[in-house]
Amino acid sequence: MDRLTRETPWGPARAVRTGQGFPSVVLLHGFPFDHSMWSPQLQALPGQATLLAPDLPGLGASASPPPGTPMSAYADEVVAWMDEAGFVRPVVAGLSMGGYVAFELWRRHRERVGALVLLDTKPAADPPDAQAARTAAAEAIGSAGMAAVVDGMIAKALGATTRARRPEVVDRLRRMILATDPDGAVAALHAMRDRADSTADLAGIDVPTAVVVGEEDELTPVAVARDLADRIPGASFRAIAGAGHVTALETPDEVSRALAAFLEELPRG
Repeated sequence: MDRLTRETPWGPARAVRTGQGFPSVVLLHGFPFDHSMWSPQLQALPGQATLLAPDLPGLGASASPPPGTPMSAYADEVVAWMDEAGFVRPVVAGLSMGGYVAFELWRRHRERVGALVLLDTKPAADPPDAQAARTAAAEAIGSAGMAAVVDGMIAKALGATTRARRPEVVDRLRRMILATDPDGAVAALHAMRDRADSTADLAGIDVPTAVVVGEEDELTPVAVARDLADRIPGASFRAIAGAGHVTALETPDEVSRALAAFLEELPRG
């Protein structure tokens, strides 16, 4: 696995790359996580694809952008990573916030998107109550760091089955959240709070698309994910039992198999 670094306007950005051959896949993690959220898939799929997993701006080992940086800048950074890796029209797989970045990629750079996998994400902009909650979380993090929000995030992000039966996943997610740069978390919260609504763009998505959701996902309920799939022409839909919002870590084998099956069906040449 290769570890990559590139410079951005606000400092160094990090990513990992592994695998070889067709297709190329960009894996976009959720909030407030890093590329290691995709570790099971990075280990399972290199024989089927070339995989690139960046740390989004301000998260993981990537430097933090200033507050007020829009979601469009996160999407542009992903395109810069595609250029760095030589990816022309990769599969873009985004979970939660990674899905928001994927929607923005489609809106701004659709010629660079070969296919989409949308996991535990939704196209709608935040309603006022969700915007207020993100503002409150940003203020709490600014005052007391990630410890101020970690318990609440774990309770919402992980499904009941994971919290009850997979303590190693709970611990891993806790450590990942606590390691997040508070400035990067605040910038990401502002970007998510102020992101555009992508619902009107769904009918125009004309690349192969899969929608995946955990059956226990409280942040993106199954009905919301199913509606997302129904709005995208030809999109497939899969709900995974025993998983909440972080399916890639909670049910890694199932997510890896779903990705592998989707990649296998993509046209070649």
